[in-house]
Amino acid sequence: MSRSWPNILITGTPGTGKTTHAAQLLEALQAAPSTSAAPWQHVNVGDLVKEKGCHSGWNDEWQSWDVDEDKLLDELEIVQHPGAKLLDWHTCDMFPERWIDLVVVLRCDHSQLWTRLEKRAYGLSKIQENNTAEIMEVVLNDARESYAEEIVVELRSESPEQMEENVNRILQWVEAWRADHANDDDDDDDDDGEQS
Repeated sequence: MSRSWPNILITGTPGTGKTTHAAQLLEALQAAPSTSAAPWQHVNVGDLVKEKGCHSGWNDEWQSWDVDEDKLLDELEIVQHPGAKLLDWHTCDMFPERWIDLVVVLRCDHSQLWTRLEKRAYGLSKIQENNTAEIMEVVLNDARESYAEEIVVELRSESPEQMEENVNRILQWVEAWRADHANDDDDDDDDDGEQS
């Protein structure tokens, strides 16, 4: 069964603005006449891990949950199925390719990222690890290795102006996706009406 609306993964190193982007994109999608009919939902995967117990416990060293990927994927299988989901997480390579229609990798200058993570009161080792990951383009490389090249988009996330541009760009992409898949909806209707 094909989805009527796309699923979008917003990913990037912690501190690049994933959750803020997803929240603003959700508002834009719900407000735009061309996309407001869909039941758009922002799924913060980190929150889902905690709420649904998709972990094996708290890791004191890294101040985060040790994720149980099998449990998490079982939860997300149900959530993502109808489409119109904005998945927000710091990694991307665990999601099956068939779930995702667009992968947005947010990037940020490492000195600005350092400041953002300090404001979150991250420990020094966690700040260093995340900054190294951003410099080495770890999330971007994972996205390019895990998904078709044409669905991976790299966007800068260093200012409110860039965030607004990014939201508008993704909104336009959703509208184009819908136009491209309009015939899919017609095909589904035809299939429903066929007699065997």
